[in-house]
Amino acid sequence: GDALQFDFATLDAPLRIVGNLPYNISSPLLFHFAAFAARITDMHFMLQNEVVERMVAAPSTPQYGRLSVMLQYRFEMEKLLDVPPQSFRPAPKVDSAIVRMIPLPGEKITVNNEALFARIVADAFGQRRKTLRNTLKAWLAEADFAQLGINAQLRAENLGVAEFTRIANFVNERVVS
Repeated sequence: GDALQFDFATLDAPLRIVGNLPYNISSPLLFHFAAFAARITDMHFMLQNEVVERMVAAPSTPQYGRLSVMLQYRFEMEKLLDVPPQSFRPAPKVDSAIVRMIPLPGEKITVNNEALFARIVADAFGQRRKTLRNTLKAWLAEADFAQLGINAQLRAENLGVAEFTRIANFVNERVVS
């Protein structure tokens, strides 16, 4: 079947997922797995090294982006091993790596509206070279940034998961109230 469509809730939990993910659909597949994080004990995957580097990247690094934030919000991740092309026959044109992903406990997940969080993160990273003032203007006014203690002149790649969580919860409170 299609892993992107598979309902992992139909399997008995807890799940341990191991695989060599198709490199061309690895990001959508990782987002799909995230939806089932509460049912998963851990996951170990071989992926294109570039994707693993993006997954575990720290803020203010070139690799840090939407994938980093969305997965670090849900998982503790560690790059375990580099797998060089010559490990395969025929050798691929890309380097691979093994990553371990352990879902964070429920109390560490502090976003009140995950769909809103995902939209805000996507908007913030949608135009990488623009400041938060520009990328998040649909969500936050200048005074909102000040109230949150976040510099509107920063770019998305300068914020950690905690700051994106604060922004999403702030916007959600305003929408709900």
